[in-house]
Amino acid sequence: MEELKTPWLSSYGEVKFHLEYPKSSMAQAVLDTAATYPDNIALSFMGYASSFAEMGVAIESVARSFRAMGIEEGQKVCICMPNVPQTVYALYGLNRIGAIAVMVHPLSAEGEICHYLREADCDVVLTLDQFYPKFLEVQKAVPISKLIITSIADALKFPKRIAYKLTLGRKIQSVSSHDNVLTWRDFLSGGTRFEGDYIVQKYADDPAVILFSGGTTGVTKGILLSNLNFNALAYQTIAMNNYPIVGKKMLAAMPMFHGFGLGVCVHTVLVAGGTSILVPRFTPKEYAELIVKEKPNYIAGVPTLFERIASNKYLEGKKLDFLMGVFSGGDSLSIELKKKFDAFLAEHGAAIRIREGYGTTECVTASCLTPYNKEVEGSIGLPFPDTYYKICKVGSTEEVPYGEEGEICLTGPSVMLGYLNHPEENANTLKIHADGHRWLHTGDMGLMNEEGFIFFKQRIKRMIITSGYNVYPSQIENILESHEAVQMSCVIGVPDPVKMQKVKAFVVLREGFEPNEQLMSSLRELCKKNIARYALPYDIEVRKSLPKTLVGKVAYTELEKEEAEKAKRNA
Repeated sequence: MEELKTPWLSSYGEVKFHLEYPKSSMAQAVLDTAATYPDNIALSFMGYASSFAEMGVAIESVARSFRAMGIEEGQKVCICMPNVPQTVYALYGLNRIGAIAVMVHPLSAEGEICHYLREADCDVVLTLDQFYPKFLEVQKAVPISKLIITSIADALKFPKRIAYKLTLGRKIQSVSSHDNVLTWRDFLSGGTRFEGDYIVQKYADDPAVILFSGGTTGVTKGILLSNLNFNALAYQTIAMNNYPIVGKKMLAAMPMFHGFGLGVCVHTVLVAGGTSILVPRFTPKEYAELIVKEKPNYIAGVPTLFERIASNKYLEGKKLDFLMGVFSGGDSLSIELKKKFDAFLAEHGAAIRIREGYGTTECVTASCLTPYNKEVEGSIGLPFPDTYYKICKVGSTEEVPYGEEGEICLTGPSVMLGYLNHPEENANTLKIHADGHRWLHTGDMGLMNEEGFIFFKQRIKRMIITSGYNVYPSQIENILESHEAVQMSCVIGVPDPVKMQKVKAFVVLREGFEPNEQLMSSLRELCKKNIARYALPYDIEVRKSLPKTLVGKVAYTELEKEEAEKAKRNA
């Protein structure tokens, strides 16, 4: 097997390029930290702070409770929850007994949840009481042997617990008595009565978590991830950070069903001895209040989150000098949005700039990050320690020269075990190259410069081909979003009988701007000045909002479907 070398080691020698990773489980890594920093605050939720020692006790209690109800080693259990303490306890509790956590978005439609449960071969579910009616419908289509129902109130202490029950809690349907339904209290009670062994020793390469792909292309697939995948990500992220995380706070607004939310905002922070501030839902006002009150040192999110922060009226005049790191991932951060958010940070007293990362759920989340001490415009940064990138000719394992575009491929300790029940997809995605290493073919177009900086261009499937020319939507979106009136944009290919595809743009305007002829004319002129004639949008449609996936990305496939239907009707 050929030894892989990092092309930029000599330039950035102060960063560690090889790390030693835990040989144990995710839960063990967090519990080891709890033993080291028992008095540090691990979780903060709605004003309630839990120390590492308290969190450790809760994890063990939940682990016993799962074993008491009959959950076996290797069994899959669905956690369909927002970011609340029970989600954390259940994740690590299942890991502690050798079971596998299946992370599902609680706002998923009933049909989507049925698909996830079938894909994962899963019939035990933990969810919030507010989603109880949804699961009563779900179990009509797929079997659910045990449904554990918890509440926000279960994570609160007196008097906030009573206040919640008398306000928001009053609107939630009460849980009926069914043979397969357990309340959180009864679930934990079973654990207190359990006296047998419950801990199962698991190791680095053992499966730990199933996440689902974003679903913007093709069929949503279950991605099987190991203990090593998550622990390696944690150690790598800590190594790439220019400040210590221990004792510092991360605002965990990214949901735990997402690799970014689970892998970085929760697992990495807890392994490092920091505090994860759990945010169960996002509203601009509540988010701003949390930032001002909690003064988090780190924020991570997708570009749409930073667009909202930058335009958040509740943060006007507020000091953000406590920020030590702001990280963007999950989708491409346009050059213009980066400039705008960096300016926002400077205006609010922060001495940092936003750092863009790149990754896929197939490697948990980020595997590449902009260094804190060097930026290259348009680059998504440099690979993490022990992670190696190469750019290959599309459809092959042949590496292309520096500066030439191709498919982004990577290998390293965070690469998934594989897709569930999709052997053909695994064969297309995980390939052994001539160097003997197993490489993940990401399906993304990009290039690498001679310093090793990576540049993301576009999803391969999203590339528009018009009159034989390749057009990358993100490049046009960058141009549109440089206009002062444009908050957000999305560019797609629309079926055309002559060109095969023609380019159409959708834009959302900033507050205070109206889609009059003068504004539209200036947008068209901007495009003419910056876009080749063959790639010019034939139409720029203004919308109040753009469709989003559950993880906050613009769902461009929804727009493509709409336009394809229009084309059929007009044919």
